[in-house]
Amino acid sequence: MTISFFMSIPFQIYTQSFLEHLQFLKKYSGHTIISYDTDLTAFAIFMEIEFPDTEIDDIKTTYIRTWLASLKDQGMGSRSINRKISTLRSFFKYLLKKEKVKVNPVIAVISPKMPKRLPQFVSEKDTTTLFTTTQFSEGFKGFTERLIIEVLYATGMRKAELLGLKEYSIDRMNASIKVLGKGNKERIIPINTTLINNIKSYSEEKKRLCAYNENMILFVNEKGGELDPKTVYNIVKKYLSKVTTIEKKSPHILRHSFATHLMNNGADLNAVKELLGHSSLAATQVYTHNTIEKLKDVYKKAHPKG
Repeated sequence: MTISFFMSIPFQIYTQSFLEHLQFLKKYSGHTIISYDTDLTAFAIFMEIEFPDTEIDDIKTTYIRTWLASLKDQGMGSRSINRKISTLRSFFKYLLKKEKVKVNPVIAVISPKMPKRLPQFVSEKDTTTLFTTTQFSEGFKGFTERLIIEVLYATGMRKAELLGLKEYSIDRMNASIKVLGKGNKERIIPINTTLINNIKSYSEEKKRLCAYNENMILFVNEKGGELDPKTVYNIVKKYLSKVTTIEKKSPHILRHSFATHLMNNGADLNAVKELLGHSSLAATQVYTHNTIEKLKDVYKKAHPKG
């Protein structure tokens, strides 16, 4: 966790304590911790420049609004600004609970409206092309790359969840994968027999070619080492670029594709919610919009008055 030299010592202490609370008690991911740290550091720098020597309990709503306005003037979008509001809201809520402040100054801050944006996804036709005609790399590297994409699309799991998979996460008898999601919540995702057999073959090939992996990590590189998030991102981008022209080509796009294809083929919304590991139905409902758009398209093409 970084500590800015702009921070006052008390602010430093409170920030450090808050981040440790998120890491060890809330079990937030490393990526999330870094995001919170970045936001709080940026706010601390602003306070030191614009309102120096302000005690933590004297931070006013107007100071926060001034910071957010400056971010907007710099061209920052609503999504990023909302994330910073969320960070400050959680931070001051924590301080309030610890009795370090008397009020949460973020309570009166209104978040900017978010533009409605439907998640991008790869069409079913293009995913078929991806797995039937695309040429993958030779050898174990290509085996790893293809299986990573297969697992991401077949399960809708997040990149971090994929990297956390162990050999024992795979239940061959029940054709399922146990995933450790956000907040250390476990969920079981069913998979088909073909994928089970592909994972089995991969594990056998890995044992034959690579050194013993004491951490039992499922996906490894050619030397038997753990893969990093950037490698997985580049693998997905490389192969999606061969079959689709959509703007984003990331592991999360395969997650969107998984959910959208399920919804388009009549899957129950609650079932999709459980498969994705969403904590609320609201997060899953965005995929119904894509289904509605598809229905509108069908209606326009098929109905005489469409």
